[in-house]
Amino acid sequence: MQLKISDYLKPEAIIMEMKAKEKIAAINELVAHMVKNKLVDDGKEFINALAKRENLESTGIGDGIAIPHARTNAVRALVLAFARSPDGIDFSSIDGKPSHIIFLIASPENMKSEYILALAKLSRLLRKRAVRELLRNAKDPDEIMEIIKKNEE
Repeated sequence: MQLKISDYLKPEAIIMEMKAKEKIAAINELVAHMVKNKLVDDGKEFINALAKRENLESTGIGDGIAIPHARTNAVRALVLAFARSPDGIDFSSIDGKPSHIIFLIASPENMKSEYILALAKLSRLLRKRAVRELLRNAKDPDEIMEIIKKNEE
């Protein structure tokens, strides 16, 4: 299965500068943005699924990155969102540092393999310091999309 992150992240699912200052507010802001852009059917259900997932273990993976994610029937298809926080948000990352780049993954319950593949591909992409720097400095959603397209395998 050849899954590409750029096929599941749409420019309308990108927030260039988050207003939220803490984790739950950040998740709520991202989900509200996705509901507004008709990428998520049931915002409440999705937030509950994300909160349940965050309570299991933090999705702050270090290097200024967080990838909150959940499988839920609040979405009909695999969907990704991206947000940037200038000040950083405490996602209880492994390295103790705030997250400036946040990718959110939503997947219906029945798309487990695509969900796991998306998480793996995103993690691999974000291990590259150059990609993280480019994402932090991008000017607009089109540039974010371009960086991802150029750097994903």
